[in-house]
Amino acid sequence: MERSAETLVLAILLISTAIVLVKCENEGEDSSFVECELNLRHRKQKVSQLHFYLYDNPAGSNPTAVPIAKAAMTEKSATQFGLLAVADDPLTVGAEQTSKLIGRAQGMYASDSKQEWNLLLAMHYTFIEGKYNGSSISVLGMNHVSTQDRELTVVGGTGIFRMARGYAMTKAIYNNFTTGEALIQYNVTVFHY
Repeated sequence: MERSAETLVLAILLISTAIVLVKCENEGEDSSFVECELNLRHRKQKVSQLHFYLYDNPAGSNPTAVPIAKAAMTEKSATQFGLLAVADDPLTVGAEQTSKLIGRAQGMYASDSKQEWNLLLAMHYTFIEGKYNGSSISVLGMNHVSTQDRELTVVGGTGIFRMARGYAMTKAIYNNFTTGEALIQYNVTVFHY
């Protein structure tokens, strides 16, 4: 695992230092498509390390996640296969629910495995504090809920994190499979310009 992470970092650094020539052309009369080559040589790639907690609560009087669709077989499935939910989860500095709010995780997840407790995530993490205020990262990928340590893919971002790529290492601090309540620790590495 460490070897592949080192290889990925090296590949990203090599790619970020490469010169890509940019020239825009407009072929013919159709101005809908313009091809451009981009020179990123003057832009330095940055790496940000983020640490925060996400609290997901689909139960109670004030849920942060709600189901919006489910298959006929979902209720009978041990993994809730076929469930689709939307979430608006708080992101905090610490593990306590009273800890300082630094952002929101908004998006959806779907239970997509009959055998394991897996969720396909499509989430947008927007930050509201400090130097990242107004910036966000987008996460897309498989969340293996049945394992304590997980890895997710950062596929983009906005603001400071524009053109972001990276990964999030997550750890379940608390997971209640009966209520669905979960507290997840995030350690995120984001490469951006």
